[in-house]
Amino acid sequence: MRILFSVIRRDLKLFFKDKGMFVSALITPLILLVLYATFLANVYKDSFVSALPPGFSIDEKLIDGTVFSQLVSALLAVSCITVSFCANLLMIQDKANGSIRDFTVTPVKRSVIAAGYYFSSAASTLIITLTALFACLILLGFKGWYMTAADVILVMTDVILLTLFGTALSSCINFFLSTNGQASAVGTIVSAGYGFICGAYMPISTFSAGLRKILMFLPGTYGTCLIKNHMMRGVFNEMGNSGFPDEVLKGIEDSVDFNIYFFDNAVSVPVMFAVLSGSVILFTGAFVAFNVMKKYR
Repeated sequence: MRILFSVIRRDLKLFFKDKGMFVSALITPLILLVLYATFLANVYKDSFVSALPPGFSIDEKLIDGTVFSQLVSALLAVSCITVSFCANLLMIQDKANGSIRDFTVTPVKRSVIAAGYYFSSAASTLIITLTALFACLILLGFKGWYMTAADVILVMTDVILLTLFGTALSSCINFFLSTNGQASAVGTIVSAGYGFICGAYMPISTFSAGLRKILMFLPGTYGTCLIKNHMMRGVFNEMGNSGFPDEVLKGIEDSVDFNIYFFDNAVSVPVMFAVLSGSVILFTGAFVAFNVMKKYR
């Protein structure tokens, strides 16, 4: 255990010492927050207002609370994965510069080295994603706060769970990469595509029926919806208290993926937790299996 902590401490030091790696990981959610608030906020707001029944009045603060809750949910859902890939680049860099060979000629076991990469990546990613969560909560405090203390704790739990999923997924993919060029290519693909397939940039409800069914098999979809449920629950409760008809309220919830359906069956929050938790266990187990098979060979 002492050796494992030493490996984790070494990986964390290298990550924060590498200004390029650290800044790129830290600045990603902050840039997204600025871009979302600047460009997407008006688009989401216009879309929300246009969906209301004619002549239906609503408090401006409630509109902003709805829009920015949706925005920060999307931001956190994407950042937990993309930052994980940035934080996990150290594993590839050690292969590229030959540092991994220095490890393998020492008495340190391969399993300890792999565990060090995993836990250090999870820790560094959590530092950044929880910082992003804090910034998002401050933004919501100015724009429209409808969350309870329980909601904040649940969102924090969602971020931690989704970060662990991102760490496990990136560990499995990065295990097969050995050059910085490969890492850059994979990082670009993930950054460009993940937000769409998880329903962060565009709600899944706007996709075709066939594509929606395919995306419901992806764990990231459930992670995004978990964060939306706990971020936006207070907003929708306030809408109900303000006199929104049940049909209108349900339509709004469906349109922003607050409610998701697996082959026309509503997916509950406990099921979302179970799917995401199972995915963390699955990909972590796959990463362990990859290292065991490599040791065997």
